[in-house]
Amino acid sequence: MAVYLSTCPAVARAGWNSCALYDYHSHRASTPVKRRRLGFANYSGGRISSQRRDPVAEGRWRREFKVASTATGGGAGDGSGSGIGSGGGGGGGNESDNEKNREEAMLALAALGKTLETIPSDLAGAVTEGRVPAAIINRYAELEKSVLFRWLLQFGGFKERLLADDLFLAKVAMECGVGIFTKVMAIVADFMLVWLPAPTVSLRSSLSVQAGWLSKVFYNCPDNAFQVALRGTSYSFLQRVGAIVRNGAKLFLVGTSASLVGTGATNLLINARKSIGTDFAGEAEDVPIVSTSIAYGVYMAVSSNLRYQIVAGVIEQRILDPWLHNKKLLLSMLCFAVRTGNTFVGSLLWVDYARWTGVQKIKE
Repeated sequence: MAVYLSTCPAVARAGWNSCALYDYHSHRASTPVKRRRLGFANYSGGRISSQRRDPVAEGRWRREFKVASTATGGGAGDGSGSGIGSGGGGGGGNESDNEKNREEAMLALAALGKTLETIPSDLAGAVTEGRVPAAIINRYAELEKSVLFRWLLQFGGFKERLLADDLFLAKVAMECGVGIFTKVMAIVADFMLVWLPAPTVSLRSSLSVQAGWLSKVFYNCPDNAFQVALRGTSYSFLQRVGAIVRNGAKLFLVGTSASLVGTGATNLLINARKSIGTDFAGEAEDVPIVSTSIAYGVYMAVSSNLRYQIVAGVIEQRILDPWLHNKKLLLSMLCFAVRTGNTFVGSLLWVDYARWTGVQKIKE
């Protein structure tokens, strides 16, 4: 393998001729040029002689390029002859992958004006052992140009992942973006599931005469179909059914809207990741936005609505609260357990419902 010696700052400092080529394996210059006076050697007749040798500069060159006689078959000693240290013969045969990586990485460092001392110690060790090719060195140099990446490269975990994939941070942002969008919309839906069916004390004024018929129908309906009516107040059976219908309509709008936003954002970020990572293309499929959103809205209007009405109006207000009215801590703990169980049951019901409606396909 022949390389331009001018690409290495150490070689240039030592005074090598900028147009000379040096062959690692035969330890001789492969291109004859006109005889010139060099820093620590004379170039003559296509070979580098041992005249005017500078041992200090030559040792520095050897240390930076790590030319070992055991890897190349040639000698690395200081014996006289036609090469720089003609320790032994040989050099034949195919060089190992580690040797190729080491030589290419050192050349890449030289072209970038860097040495092993100017890069992190763990990366320098990997270069010395031939575990990283030149592409990794070039990627490290590109990442170092960014202030953010230069800071992240100080941490071993980020360094290893960024050197393997320079889009690693973008993929993390995409995944977090998907999670944030879906979780935010889930939080909105969960808030409304607690807000709408919660029992209330009606403090509303009398209904205006100009109010629409729909308002008149649902005006006297309770917020929870099973809530306890205060003294002086009563709810008919139709009014309690109206509470279920009214809350169901509101939850349908909430669930459909939340799913439209969440599913749309998820598909957008999935497609963005597919565009930069072909390996991800076959792992995820676009979720049907409209059908999924409508199905989720119906599920919230029926299943979630009824379950949360029962939890708030029957289990909590009619059973737990009268029993543990003066034991707030224990009451809170039991309410937490009941609502956790309700969420678990709801998850199981959603999976079955999604499969039944075809929103979630069963893979063979």
